[in-house]
Amino acid sequence: MFKIIHKDRSTNARVGLIKTPHGEVETPDFMPVGTQATVKALSSEDLQYCNVQIILGNTYHLYLRPGIDIIKNAGSLHSFMSWHKPILTDSGGFQIFSLASLMKTKEVGVEFQSHIDGSKHFLTPEDVIDIQLALGSDIMMPLDECLRYPSPKDHVEHSVGLTTRWAKRSVMEFNKNIKKCDNRPLLFGIVQGSTYPDLRKESAEQLVEIGFDGYAIGGLSVGEPQDLIYEIMESTVRHLPEDRPRYAMGIGMPQDFFEAISMGVDLFDCVVPTRNGRNGAAYTNEGKLIVRNAEYSKDLRPLSESCDCVVCKNYSRSYIRHLFNTEEILGLHLVSLHNVYFYVNLLRRIRQAIKEDRFLEFKREFLSLHCASI
Repeated sequence: MFKIIHKDRSTNARVGLIKTPHGEVETPDFMPVGTQATVKALSSEDLQYCNVQIILGNTYHLYLRPGIDIIKNAGSLHSFMSWHKPILTDSGGFQIFSLASLMKTKEVGVEFQSHIDGSKHFLTPEDVIDIQLALGSDIMMPLDECLRYPSPKDHVEHSVGLTTRWAKRSVMEFNKNIKKCDNRPLLFGIVQGSTYPDLRKESAEQLVEIGFDGYAIGGLSVGEPQDLIYEIMESTVRHLPEDRPRYAMGIGMPQDFFEAISMGVDLFDCVVPTRNGRNGAAYTNEGKLIVRNAEYSKDLRPLSESCDCVVCKNYSRSYIRHLFNTEEILGLHLVSLHNVYFYVNLLRRIRQAIKEDRFLEFKREFLSLHCASI
């Protein structure tokens, strides 16, 4: 279900192809976050225009609203939101531990109260797999425990053991339900271990022994400094099999892609392009631009003169700034659309550079322009 097409000569960067029930995904790739069956401010047609290959949905949020029965009534999450390309669904573990109140972790599962209405819920690793099967997910994630940063080592060690035991149960439930499925979904394991390299190694080795279709690096970007993120990511990738896709969860600044891809990471997701876009931050080859700033009030240039998206072809910084200042919804839509287009196109350009053995050249070229203005 995964094959490597080309490896970079100078780094661990590679171009790969993931086969899923709803189509193939060429990697490295970025997944826009569609937490509640929508990538905020964008339609499925907008995502098609941006050439998005795969999006991310969230099991926790969809389980609470609209509820699995409503999505099953539509046939699948794909039908419900009119998106017919691949969908990766997160297990919801991060949201349970960060959003839910009165949360209690037990060996059998997690008890929590909804952040929406306070209703009580209990989910086991088996429940999370069954929910994602009902959603029709193409790539599924098992329930895991995601700890805050910093966390004491003894606490993290216990958490890694729990995550591994939940992973084993998830695989058993997954295998039980997909026996008769010819074109089955994929199940990824999630490596935890906080910022302790020895525990990351232990977690990775335990998950590889269980056996998954791919492996995610979880528990990053939860408050630790940037240098430590890169250090932990690199030490984790070292213990993951080369013939499986690797997914860095929640990593999504443009400069981060180059560092992670050079380590051999294949998939990314992050709310940055849409969340920051809704606040007036546009990402370009030349760096980040805060279009709400007064300096752009009479600026008739596009958000980026090197971008060929529909926003940059038709709208000026001056106009978009006006939309934000008057709280017009169109402003949120335009910058979000530009940002997703930019992110997806950037990953496409990285893939092409790897294929042509000029990844390091493109990295130096991009970062010299982009980071100089941040």
